[in-house]
Amino acid sequence: MPTPSFEGRRVLALESRRATEIAALIRNLDGDPVVAPALREVPFDSNPDALAFAAALERNEFDLVVFLTGVGIRALLRVVEQAQRRDAFVAALGRTKIAARGPKPLAVLRELAVPVWVTAPEPNTWRELLAAIDAESSSVPLASARVAVQEYGVSNPELLKGLHERGAVVTQVPVYEWALPDDVEPLKQAVTAITSGALDVVILTSGVQLAHLWQIAEQMRAEDALKRGLASMVIASIGPTCSEEIERRGLHPDLQASHPKMGLLVREAAEQSADLLRAKR
Repeated sequence: MPTPSFEGRRVLALESRRATEIAALIRNLDGDPVVAPALREVPFDSNPDALAFAAALERNEFDLVVFLTGVGIRALLRVVEQAQRRDAFVAALGRTKIAARGPKPLAVLRELAVPVWVTAPEPNTWRELLAAIDAESSSVPLASARVAVQEYGVSNPELLKGLHERGAVVTQVPVYEWALPDDVEPLKQAVTAITSGALDVVILTSGVQLAHLWQIAEQMRAEDALKRGLASMVIASIGPTCSEEIERRGLHPDLQASHPKMGLLVREAAEQSADLLRAKR
């Protein structure tokens, strides 16, 4: 089998925490990486909602807790540690049914030795999570169940709606938010490059990345040009949740990773980008 190759094409990545890693992946597959970090995680260090959730959990006031991200769990732990309530909080988690959206929150919960009731299978979206909860509803019926949902920067309206429709009483627990990076100049340069047709492929590992790129384009009064530019590029999505954000912007992902892994996404984009670009251009 030939090695996948971007054949020298310019590939935009909006990754932040793993920016160096994704640039190396693109370069190793003969791509010309353009990295513009699109987000910054901002923990709520003094978080009354998180502290109120921890206190209610310790009083056994929840039947189910839904964890959506590993980073969110760690941020929540920092909040309760500041209040010197970590041990009581972890013990309360151990007494409560826990649902994890995917492998990252599952890994953190295992570190804490907290049993996990259900885990969403790949691609680890709210749909799989709800289906996994439904499959075990005989042990925790959602009708009138008291459910806490740890949020991860933005609310997931579809998940919340699904829980409400099943009769759950839902408490949202915001732990951290996504913010624009301190330096937005790389994002501005990315908008300019997209609108001028200077890029070939965009790799999206989060829907928030696209939302922030759009926010910068709006500030530059270039959102229509951004949409036209993206439509002429290969748009590669990490998974269904990211693809939904792309669709919300009136665009369509040209490929979605066969499994939601960054390395696999980059490799599959390298394999398919030549044929996809020929078809689009």
